[in-house]
Order: sequence, then structure tokens, then C-alpha cells
Amino acid sequence: MSKSFSKLSSRVIVAIIGMPLIIIVCLLGKIYFLFFSLGIGILSFYEFAKMARNKHSYVNLALGWLIVFLIIINEYKQFIPIQSLILLSIVVLLLFELFRNKESAISNLGTTLLGLFYIGFFSAALVDLREFYNDSAFTYIQGGYLIISILVSIWVCDSAAYFLGTALGKHKLMPRISPNKSWEGAIAGFIFSVITLIAAKALLLEFLDWRDTIAIGIIIGILGQCGDLIESMIKRDSRVKDSSSIIPGHGGIFDRFDSLLFTAPVVYLYLKLIQ
Repeated sequence: MSKSFSKLSSRVIVAIIGMPLIIIVCLLGKIYFLFFSLGIGILSFYEFAKMARNKHSYVNLALGWLIVFLIIINEYKQFIPIQSLILLSIVVLLLFELFRNKESAISNLGTTLLGLFYIGFFSAALVDLREFYNDSAFTYIQGGYLIISILVSIWVCDSAAYFLGTALGKHKLMPRISPNKSWEGAIAGFIFSVITLIAAKALLLEFLDWRDTIAIGIIIGILGQCGDLIESMIKRDSRVKDSSSIIPGHGGIFDRFDSLLFTAPVVYLYLKLIQ
């Protein structure tokens, strides 16, 4: 069995098992989706810390894990004002760095804070988005439909960008970061993101009007691809191919959910603004 065939088999098996589980968790919401978001946040933070170490930046992993956990839990239960949590986190990180002898304190603190704000708060935005429609038991399922639609749109966008970019791509998008991506592929991904949201409105998102459906499709089509490029930038800088090998055939948690992490806070803010 060739290595490429083995990798493809692993990807298919993981997708067959993982996708139904993710759909169920999204539909159930509540504590189930909270644990899903915690898993994404905590594991992605760990992968980010490992990549940063290749650049001699030493994330305060134990304290970072605790703060990511509190950030995400806080979005679910709201036990402390977010401004207080941010200030307290920065104070504690600065104090702990006094007792760490890990090369550059500036680099360590900056990388740790980047991981907390990028991965911690963006993972918490997943909880915000899932809990957005919580006026009643009847409307609560709508948050699950929205998350599922976003995930499908991201997957369709990635597939369209890859296959059409491979077939038609002539103009490099960002060769410094991702040499294989093209403008043609990015445009195809954007178009198919919007088309997917339009299809989702007919199937699941009847509670959204057309303006909001198109707007969310545009957000996913642009920022979903930006999220992928940002993670690629981090990986290229740290000289790794995947953020980890935790998911057979798929790489790491950060690899799989980079686009969702970057999209979720903007979709949530959009919905808050139009509410």
C-alpha cells in the first residue's frame, strides 16, 4: 500500500467518523458544544505553543491552558466581565514570566498573548455563535444549523479553491506563504462559499433573510481563506508542515479548524450588529 493511498484512507475514515459526530454536537449545543469548543481551543493552543518553540519563543503552556479554559467557559457562563478577565490574565502572565528563565521574555510574553487572543478568544466566539439564538427551545436549534452551514461552506470553499485552483490557477495568491494557492482558486472558493450559504438557506437557514445569508457567505469566502493563510504563515515561519499529527491524515486541530476560528468571531459580530 502506497503512502499516499494510506493517507487518503485515513482521511476518509476520519471524515466518515468525525463529521457525523460534529454535526450531532452542533445540533445538541449546550455543554456538548462547550466541550467541543474547549477541545478546539486547548489543543490548538498546544499546537501553537509547539510551533512557537521552533522560533525560540516559549509559551507559558500551563498558564495559557488555564486562561484559554477560563475564556471559553466564561463565554458560556459569564461569571466575570471580559475586560477584567483580560486584565487579570495579562497581570498574571507578567508576574509568572519573572520566574521563567526561557530566553527572551518579550518574545515569550508576546507569543503567549498572541495565542490567548487569537486562539482563546476566537474559540470562545464559537460558543457565542452557537448560543446566539437562545430565546426559546424552538429557536435554539438555529445556532446549530448556522454552525453546520458555516462548516460546510468552509469545506466547500477549500475543495473548490483546491480543485479549480489546480485546474485553472495561473496567478499566485501569496507565494511567500502558500506557493500552491492561486487567485483563481481563491475566487472559486469565494463564489462557492456564497453558493453554499444560499443552498443552506433553502435547507436549514430559513430564519435568515437574504441580505444576511449573502453577507455571511461573503465573510466565510474571504475570512475563511484568510484564516487558512494566517495559519500557513505561522507554520511556514516555524518550519512545520502540519500543526500536529493528532488527526490521522488531516494534521492537527489547528489545521482543521483555522478557517472556522477566524470566521466565527466576525459572523458573531455581524449578527450582533444587525440584531
